[in-house]
Amino acid sequence: MSARGGGRRGRYPLRLRRGSVSWERQKPSWREARPALIAEALTEAQARPSGNWYVIGASRDVRPGRPLGRTVAGVELVVWRDESGQLVAGPGACPHLGAPLKDGRVHCGTLICHWHGLALDGGPFAGWEPVPAHDDGVLAWVRLDRAGGESPLDRPVVPPRPEAAGSVDAVYTGFGVCEPEDVVANRLDPWHGAWLHPYSFVDLTVLSTPAEGVEGFVVDVSFKVAGRVVVPVRAVFTAPEPRTVVMRITEGEGRGSVVETHATPLGHDERGRPRTAVVEAVVAASDRPGFKAARTAAPALRPLMRAVAGRLWRDDLAYAERRWHLRSTGRFPG
Repeated sequence: MSARGGGRRGRYPLRLRRGSVSWERQKPSWREARPALIAEALTEAQARPSGNWYVIGASRDVRPGRPLGRTVAGVELVVWRDESGQLVAGPGACPHLGAPLKDGRVHCGTLICHWHGLALDGGPFAGWEPVPAHDDGVLAWVRLDRAGGESPLDRPVVPPRPEAAGSVDAVYTGFGVCEPEDVVANRLDPWHGAWLHPYSFVDLTVLSTPAEGVEGFVVDVSFKVAGRVVVPVRAVFTAPEPRTVVMRITEGEGRGSVVETHATPLGHDERGRPRTAVVEAVVAASDRPGFKAARTAAPALRPLMRAVAGRLWRDDLAYAERRWHLRSTGRFPG
């Protein structure tokens, strides 16, 4: 496999680039990154059904015995696990006097309010109504039909992932002043990768786009390791629903691994600006013998994986926030 991606995987995942190209001398991508093409891909993503499901965070964030508070689309929620470990979700205010249920305790699967001891077992009580919740093994979801306004689906649209027994997953969460569409538009612009993230990506080439009759954006790119040492892969970017973009490695090291980017609207800040959570799940897999050892070290690897995602999203959230600012002031190109 060359440093440009594609071809068969070699014995070792690392490659030595033939030469070094400085950031300012790499091939400009602005002619290929046509605003109309990105906008069309975004429009197609927004037309796909979500079933009113929203990602609230990592599955492991909802721990037995401890409630978790979240706000999604302006709706205050509380999430916990019942005695069997299943997710339960509902309004975050106690129906008695409005106490924050996220500060309560869970005993034998029952949520107990810390103000006066009102107990909720997950069923309707005194105007408190549960909302559908789903745990896909990596991420936790809630369904908000009033906020979503679509025909509801029994389950969220979860893309295919590597088998849990042979993979390592980590979930990063970041927050930005923008709307979900700005996050999705960022991910549907693969051309910015080597320019905005030169510390991570080089030799990025978009091979084909949805406008050319293929599913998603097909990209060859090399991940930087150190100096001229890189790991070249081929990846495909798709949007299975309005608030999700998936990058799947189809050739090269880690074939089958996925990076799922989910954009969840939170509500508005004190200045009336929209806030969005970026919840990114990295599910890494490899058939190399050494990967089994890596899996045993998953607890130590996850913070490193989140740190890598966090560095990228510091730049990408600036992109998304700038896009929203230009849209909201009527100055967005096109």
